[in-house]
Order: sequence, then C-alpha cells, then structure tokens
Amino acid sequence: MLFTTYGFLAFMAALIPAYYLCPKGHRWKLLLAASAVFYAFSGAANLIFIAATAVSSYAAARAMDSLHAAQSDFLKNGNCSREEKKLYRAANKSKRLRWLAACLTLNFGALAVLKYADFAFSGFNSLFRPSTEFAGFGFLLPFGISFYTFQTMGYVIDVYRGKYAAERSPFKLALFTSFFPQLIQGPISRFDDLKKTLYNQNAFDAKNLSYGLQRVLFGLFKKLVIADRLLIAIRTVTADPETYGGLYALMGVTLYAAALYADFTGGIDIAIGAAETLGIRISENFNSPFYSKSITEYWRRWHITLGAWFRDYMFYPISVCGPMLKLTRKARASIGDGFGRRVTVYIATMAVWFTTGLWHGARLNFILWGVINGAVIIASQECEPLYARFHGRFKLKDTPVYGAFEVVRTFCLMSFIRSLDIYADAGTTFRALGSIFTRFIPEGFTISGLTALGLSAADYAVAAAAIALLIVLGRARARGGIRDILARHAALRYAAVLAMALCVIIFGIYGAGYDAKQFIYGQF
Repeated sequence: MLFTTYGFLAFMAALIPAYYLCPKGHRWKLLLAASAVFYAFSGAANLIFIAATAVSSYAAARAMDSLHAAQSDFLKNGNCSREEKKLYRAANKSKRLRWLAACLTLNFGALAVLKYADFAFSGFNSLFRPSTEFAGFGFLLPFGISFYTFQTMGYVIDVYRGKYAAERSPFKLALFTSFFPQLIQGPISRFDDLKKTLYNQNAFDAKNLSYGLQRVLFGLFKKLVIADRLLIAIRTVTADPETYGGLYALMGVTLYAAALYADFTGGIDIAIGAAETLGIRISENFNSPFYSKSITEYWRRWHITLGAWFRDYMFYPISVCGPMLKLTRKARASIGDGFGRRVTVYIATMAVWFTTGLWHGARLNFILWGVINGAVIIASQECEPLYARFHGRFKLKDTPVYGAFEVVRTFCLMSFIRSLDIYADAGTTFRALGSIFTRFIPEGFTISGLTALGLSAADYAVAAAAIALLIVLGRARARGGIRDILARHAALRYAAVLAMALCVIIFGIYGAGYDAKQFIYGQF
C-alpha cells in the first residue's frame, strides 16, 4: 500500500478514529493489527519474512537478556574470586555472542540471499563464463525488508551490549518491527526512542492531529507535484543518453537531485505525519542537506538514521576491534604516527561505504557510488592540512562568498556521484557525465527540446515554483517552527492548508487510477 493512493488515505481515515476510540491499554494491539493489514497489501506471503525477523529477534534478545541477568547475579556473589568472575564474564559474553551471531546471520543472511543472489550469479557468469550459466532464483524482494531488518537488528545489538533490557512481550516487539509508517522507506528508528510513544496510552491531542495531517499534506505536495513531475523528464534523458547528452545530461543530473530530495523527504514527511496523528514520534531523517559545505556534512544531514546505524553498529565496532588495534600499532610503527593512526579509520570508512552502496541495491552502480563517496571523504580528510594553510593565508573561510562556493561545490559533487543511481550502468554514467564537458552545445538546448522530454512549459513552471516554495519554507523553518506560527493564526493556517491541498489536487502528477509512482527509496 503506497502512501500516495486512495487506499492509504482510506486506511488512515479509518485508523485514526479507531485508535482514539479503542481502550487505551489495547491501542498498541490495534496498531499491530493495522500494521499487519498494511503490510499484507504488499503480498500476504511477505508476512512470513517480517514475522521471522520479529520472532528470531525476540528469542535472541530474551536469551541474551537472561544471560545479562545471570551475570549480574553471579558478580554480586562475594565468595567468588576475581579470576572466577573474569572467567564467568568471558563465558557469558561468549554465549551472548553466539545468540547475536545466530540472529544476525539468519536475518542478514535472508536479506542477502533475497536481494543479492541473482546479482552474484550474474557476476559469476560474466566473470568466468561457464559453459552452463547459473540461472538466478528470480526472488521478489519482500516489501521494506532492508528497513525493518536494519531497525530490528539494531535492537538486538543494543540488547547484546546491555544498553537496555529486552522487550518482554513478543507482540510489542513485532509492532516495533512492523510499525507501518516506517515500512516503505524508514526512518530506521531505535527501540529506546520509539517505545516512548509507540506503546503509550496516547490521549487525543488536536495539535498532534493537525500537525500530523499538515506534514502528510506537505509530503504529498513534494512527491506528487515535484518528484513525479521531474522524474518524467529525467527518465527520458537517462533512457537515451546518446541523444540527450551535454546540457541535457547536466539538466538530468541536476533535476534528479531535486526529484530525489522531494521524493524521499516527501515520503518521510508522510511517515512522520501519519505517526504524529496517533501521538507517536519517529525520528527526523533530514536536516537541510543541500546547505552542506562538505560531503561529510552532507551525510550527517541526509538519511540521518541510516548513517547513524552504520556509524554505531559497523564503523565503531570495526575501528576498535582487536585486529584493527593491532594493525594500528603496526602501521604507526612502520609508516609514521599520523597516517598510521588513520589507516584503520579509513579501512572502516571504506567498509561502511561499500556496504552502504550494496544496501542501496544489487548493482555495480551502487557499489561504485558507495566506494566513490568513501574515497572522496578520505581524500578530503587527508587534504585538511592543505585547506588549513590555504585559509590561513587567504582568510576566506568565514566569508559569505566562500560559504556559498562550498555549498555549490558540495551540491555539484554529490549530484555527479548520484548520477550512478539513474543510468543503466557505470560505463553509460561516465559517458553521460563526460558529454557534459565534450558536448556542451547551448544551441541544441531549446524549448522544443525540453518539451520533447515529456513535460510542457507549464510543467517546468510548476516545478520551478514548487521548488522555490520548498527553498523559502526551508529557510523559514530554520528560523522557527512554521507549524507553530500557523497554529497561532487560524485564518492563515486554513488558507495555507487549503492552498497546499489545491496545489496537490490541481498540479499533482497521477498515474492510472490515482496510483502514483513508487517511492525511489522503496526499491532499496
């Protein structure tokens, strides 16, 4: 069930009053049932996979929690020697680690097979060209599996680390795994954050309802008015790169940055807004990424919850594991203290970015995308002494002009890297980017050429006006809460909501039967 369908609107229209009319102690049960119904629309068989994740995670977490409790009781025993306690801790940790490994292997293993088996067979056939090629399985990827797997495995790791106790109710954990607003494209929530409002007996609050519906409406505006409109032209350009090179390729890459932002943040707005109507808080996932002055800053502002997941559950563990600490000592002794100390950090960085690229999809393009991001971040960190000397001499660092240059530079660099998302393969991507510099012919970039991409002049005007509105609202949001301002002025609020609704109805791009295009991040 997509967010941009009549079905979802009817689903929310039924759920909201049912939720607040339901006895408070049973509201989380209603949410679990509603999430199951929501997920079943993607295919009833998919319920098997998400149930397996919830059940295996519950069993592993409860077992590890019991081991934590047993260790705590044992260590309180004053008759045990220090050596006995040390041996007990080691044995207990080993048992917990086995439970963790089993749960991670089962769930990430299932994700890997379903998502990457055909990619692996295709790569093997291309590389070794066997006399009999291996046929793929043709698995259909279960809806939202990347998001709910990462979210629930984060919970399991946290229990292993003793960050908090395991959830005692298997059904409450199932709700955490399957809470419907997050299934399409996140955010990837943490258990200790989401449980604060997910299981609470949330009383009806008109402010929550109003704010949530406003957020949903704004998300629909981004998705239907901007993203789905721009994607028509983008797909035309990228489907025929030989015809649409040069300025058209530059336009396609630039428009994709705007379309992806509107599509992804639009979906997140709908998810956050839908949860807010029920009094439930889920994490923000963006913080004005296009105002970033470096790629490192950009990734702290874009898809925040995924970046935080990789940082906490992959980057830090790799950086401080035993083999890496040994490598650091050897590197510092052989190649110097400065770079030697950074070697393991860079290895962990590349491991994270390789995995991030692979998470986005089973294509060489996405792997290259991840590797290039990691390489640019590492190169930027290595060049920091040069930057410091440059700014020490020319004093440009804090000037508005240089700040604007950094923002534009980061936008252009990220747009070029992101072009790997939209072309058929890596070779086509690099040829299209090269044509920007080798076939830069302004005379061929005409009004008739632009309208041949599937959009009329009016469509371009609507998209431009909508993007301008996003920029204005983004700047206003940075200075204070827009919804708080609207809440204080009823006439202004009603006018703004009505105007936004009319924009969606009049200018939205709809498919047959009001079935808007799939969210871009839904494929990941």
